[in-house]
Parts: sequence; structure tokens; C-alpha cells
Amino acid sequence: MSATQEPAVPTRSAAAGAAKFAGSDSRKFNYFTPKGRKASHYEDMTVDVQPDPKRYLLQDWIISFADGTPTYSESWTAAKSSDWHVFRAVDQEWERMIANVVENGRRSGAVKRFDPAWLRVLQDHLGAYKHAEFGLGMATMQAQRYGYTQMINNAVLTNSSYKLRFAQDLTLYLGEIGMDLEGFDQDAGKAHWMDDPVWQGVRRAVETIGGATDYLEQYFAVNVVFEPLVAELFRSGFIMQVAASQNDFMTPAVVSAAEGDYERNLANAVELFRILVLDETHGQANREVFNGWLEKHGTEAVNAGNLLQPIWSQPRVKITQFADVAEQSHNRLRAIGAEVGLDVRSVLGS
Repeated sequence: MSATQEPAVPTRSAAAGAAKFAGSDSRKFNYFTPKGRKASHYEDMTVDVQPDPKRYLLQDWIISFADGTPTYSESWTAAKSSDWHVFRAVDQEWERMIANVVENGRRSGAVKRFDPAWLRVLQDHLGAYKHAEFGLGMATMQAQRYGYTQMINNAVLTNSSYKLRFAQDLTLYLGEIGMDLEGFDQDAGKAHWMDDPVWQGVRRAVETIGGATDYLEQYFAVNVVFEPLVAELFRSGFIMQVAASQNDFMTPAVVSAAEGDYERNLANAVELFRILVLDETHGQANREVFNGWLEKHGTEAVNAGNLLQPIWSQPRVKITQFADVAEQSHNRLRAIGAEVGLDVRSVLGS
């Protein structure tokens, strides 16, 4: 079959056909343009595994929903792109494992040396925080279905799997250490998540993300907004900094997995949103959309972070101040905003 030039508008036809594309005359069947000098294994396995009439096929989508919406639609987000297929996930991975430190800690009796006030913090507040991670995992799980390309879907799905896995890690971890302690209440975290005023801002922010109908808005809200202003604030600014002074060297090892996960998720998110902001045709419109999302979710996230302040006073040994940690989280948002080209003043005020 001879290759023909791709038409400007896909032709509806029952006959299969192929448009001319990068590498169509190559014996190696390199059907896409690699990001680097040669295609990576990740690109070979991920790029264009789903069809797209705008790229290779002469006919339009052959399967659509009842209202005429195709299998994948560019209308599922307010953001626009001249070429959605430019995106490549920076982490280039889709599965990973983390080491389990609980067995060694329990064998050495480490949990019984934790400060009693700190154990109460883990029971009540780390137990509550796992529900936030689960909520974000469910939001990104829903979002990944609507990504226009498989590369975007994979990045968002990986994000979801990290979140759901970490929520499970926290559940298992708290369950394990609770086995060695009398009176450790496994249900306390849920009670604080549902009723404690300290956590209601976080709960509202997570539910607002989950209720968004634009899949890129959900991905944006999780990684650009919620993570620096709430998740890192609690994980890095509290758990990771305070635990050692409470004789707890186990919890940071568990929580550090989420810190590494976020760096990968953030790298992917920044890559995608920078591409969309720098799009020659749609860049300015995308920037306005993203700034709207930033203001909407940033207001919720700042409020959520502020409501968490009382937790910093609960450990017996206090080594960090909430105001200092909050400023660090704001600087993190400023840095992310600078990378993506966003105006964070609507959220932070300066």
C-alpha cells in the first residue's frame, strides 16, 4: 500500500489507510520523531499505542460514544495543544518497588522507644493524612482515562498508582506498629479526617480536586498546587523534620517514598504544562486557563495548610516552627510557577 499525504481533515471511511509520517519510508518502522537522537525503550513502548486520525489514519475514529464523542477527545480539557504527542514523561517508568523497613524496626523494638506524644500524632494525624493520599489517587485514577495520548495517560496513571500505594503503605505501617502497642487506635485517623476541624480544609481541597471534570485540571491541582502547599508541608515540613527528635527513625523511611514519588510526578507535570504554555498557537490561552485553576485550587490549599498549624505544637520536642515551613511551601509554589510560567500572586499575595 502506498503512503499518501495526511489530509487536513480526517476522511470518514470504513477502509483502513495510513498517512505519511516520520519514518514511514524507513525499514526500521520508526513511525514517530524521538525526543533525543534515537528512540528510547520507553518511547518505543508508549508513543502512539492508541490511534489518532490526526496523525496516521486516513479514516476518522471508527468507535465513538452515543453522542458522537470519539474514543479519545481533545475536548476533555480546556487546555489546547498544537500537538499533544510532543509530551514524553520525564521519569519514563510505569512501575517501581520500595523497601519495607517495618520488619527490622519491629525486630529491634524501635516502636516502643518512640515518644508517647509522637505516637499520638502518628495515630491521629498521619492516620488522617493517608485519606488525603487516597483521595488524590482516586482523582488521578479518574483523570488518566481522559488523556488524549497514551503518554499523558501513562504519566497520570503512574501518579495515581504512587498515591494509592502510599496510602496503602501508611495503612499497613500504622497497623504494624500498632500491633506492638497497647491502646493504639487504628480508627482514630479516619475519625480525625471526618470530624477534626484541623483536617477539614484538607478534606475540602481533596474533594474539590476529585469533583473537577477536566482531567488536566485534576492533574494540575494535585502536582502544581496541592502537593507543595499541603502534602509537602505536612510530609516534609512536619513528619520528616520532627520524627528523629521523637526517637522515630522508621516513619521517615516510609514517608520518604512519597517525597521521591512527588519529584517524579512534578517533573512530568512541569514538562507537560510548559509544553502547553509555550504552544505557539494556544500558549496564552492555556496560561489563562492554568492561572484560573491555580487561583481556584490554591485558595483551598493555602487555607488547608493554615488549618494544620496546631499539629506542629503537639510533639513534646519541638524543633520547627509552622511559619517557617509554610514559607518554604510558598517558595516551592513560586519556583514551580516560574518553571511553568504562572502568576502565583493571586494565591500567595506576593
